[in-house]
Amino acid sequence: RGWTVPMVKPVPEAHTGRGAGPRPGVYGPAEAQTVVFQDVCPLLTSFLDGYHVCIMAYGQTGSGKSFTMLGPHTQDAPASRDELGILPRAAHELFRLISEDPSRSPGVQVSVVEVYNNGIFDLLASDGCGVTSGVKRRVLTTHEGQEVSGLTHESVHSAEEFMTLVGAGLQLRARQATAVHSDSSRSHLVVTATLTRAASRHSTGEWHLRPQPALGRSPSVPRRASFVSPRPQALRRVSEQVHAKLQLVDLAGSECAGVSGATGLALRETSSINRSLAALADVLGALSEGRGHVPYRNSRLTHLLQDALGGDAKLQVIVCVSPGQKHVAETLQSLGFGARARQVERGRPAPRKHR
Repeated sequence: RGWTVPMVKPVPEAHTGRGAGPRPGVYGPAEAQTVVFQDVCPLLTSFLDGYHVCIMAYGQTGSGKSFTMLGPHTQDAPASRDELGILPRAAHELFRLISEDPSRSPGVQVSVVEVYNNGIFDLLASDGCGVTSGVKRRVLTTHEGQEVSGLTHESVHSAEEFMTLVGAGLQLRARQATAVHSDSSRSHLVVTATLTRAASRHSTGEWHLRPQPALGRSPSVPRRASFVSPRPQALRRVSEQVHAKLQLVDLAGSECAGVSGATGLALRETSSINRSLAALADVLGALSEGRGHVPYRNSRLTHLLQDALGGDAKLQVIVCVSPGQKHVAETLQSLGFGARARQVERGRPAPRKHR
């Protein structure tokens, strides 16, 4: 575990809205997970208010990103409540907030993907389309924004169902031991929750859903429903419906091949991870400098996250750094990345109304 430094995309004080909270802090290795989560809670309120929200953990390999986002990764016993990461805490807080206003009857759908060797893989596909099957998904630019082709969306009604799906996806996530990490994540994990709720108190409560089977799915398995949303906005209104996205991202860690001892496939994974993180830094740099061209398509990762990075979503970057003196160069690089993320200003992140 290392130091955790939450970096948020700055919003003018007058524009922060109901989802705004205190300025982020810096947390040491001994800090409780619940304290770190306090920086995230206000964004969940924003999500329920109709904003798109993205929370991602960034840092070198072994600095505590997966611990911060997910909690300890153990096969033998579940993590204690005190050790739960941001993702399971967010799931419980989300459904707690939903339960406080049951009249809205919101619906929540979950998808889990990983970006591995610059390919996108659906970790919830019914036909087991994980890395082992070699079935890649494409990012499509549609009138709804960036969508993944054939992506599985599962409806959930509780935090337990939410985390069961995440746990199933994690079983397929690419991992491998290296010289610096005994259980290194070799891919970027993106968990997305899509919320649908009534846009006004006069809502009929009817959902605008369209049956859509997952690719390779048996006809005997019940079909899932996919949202019909017309435009890539922070808040999408279709008749009496509102759609918002919450993306929780556990990035793979940057690493030096000479230090990690990676060879063969592991070396290819290291190269792909570093290239995609460099592409992410390039996108943030282009946005912070106000360039006319932003290179989203240089990486599947940045293309997938284009709406969160360049749109009017609320973005929080949690920078994880090592307290060790030997990692000072990587620590400074990670802090530089966080500083660049804070310089991105895309204007007021407000829900938009459509007639």
